[in-house]
Amino acid sequence: MKTETLKQKTKHTPKPKWLRVKLPTGKKYTELRGLVDKYNLHTICTSGSCPNMGECWGEGTATFMILGNICTRSCGFCGVQTGRPETVDWAEPEKVARSIKIMKIKHAVLTSVDRDDLADMGSILWAETVQAVRRLSPGTTMETLLPDFQGIEKHIDRIVAVMPEVISHNMETVRRLTREVRIQAKYDRSLKVLRYLKQAGARRTKSGIMLGLGETEEEVLQTLRDLRDADVDIVTIGQYLQPSKKHLPVKEFITPDQFRKYEVFGKEMGFRHIESGALVRSSYKAHKHIN
Repeated sequence: MKTETLKQKTKHTPKPKWLRVKLPTGKKYTELRGLVDKYNLHTICTSGSCPNMGECWGEGTATFMILGNICTRSCGFCGVQTGRPETVDWAEPEKVARSIKIMKIKHAVLTSVDRDDLADMGSILWAETVQAVRRLSPGTTMETLLPDFQGIEKHIDRIVAVMPEVISHNMETVRRLTREVRIQAKYDRSLKVLRYLKQAGARRTKSGIMLGLGETEEEVLQTLRDLRDADVDIVTIGQYLQPSKKHLPVKEFITPDQFRKYEVFGKEMGFRHIESGALVRSSYKAHKHIN
């Protein structure tokens, strides 16, 4: 009998009531929505249909993706297109910084696709984007949600050198499931990146994991222990949702009580801040993570 894999077909399970979200509303959200449409600005919040968009925008937080929208990796959970990326747009740092200024963003989260096709893996443009935001919006704080840069320290050093308030890299899942969920990534390499970030001088480090892919409670707790051992300050824990039928299926919808249980465990382990809930995403309440 063949070993069961995450990609085996599973019976569709309807989303539970705690995953239902209200349509975004509010004066600040309406204002930012109008600016995005008027100036054709690009945010992950809108393109990814984030369930927390209204709440985050209402607090002046938004997420922007750089280095194009085609990734060199093909993770089983991610809805970003995989393939050969386009040429780097060296005007992008100014474009992103201008968007942040126009939207009057208080706290910006920057993320990117993986660019294993580039000699510097995109780290130079990453650093230039942070510097451009500092120049055009000096009052805006930042989180940089980084790829692993294949663990190459000189690329990581470029981001640490420009001193974003938070530097983040997501583990995404537990050790046992990493090969299927992240494919080209490695569990220990991600831990090494997070550990190195703090050693290199990062102010605050952060990571996130998704639940519902078949992990056990003990595996989640061990991942939290591993992150704490890597001196990570902040952790986010959320529910995995399948982007399309081509992606890994949801094995389980984690209950609110279980998410609260993980939050308690995380606080007892000594994390400075932990967000744990079904609708939590990497950038959820990110503005709070700088304090």
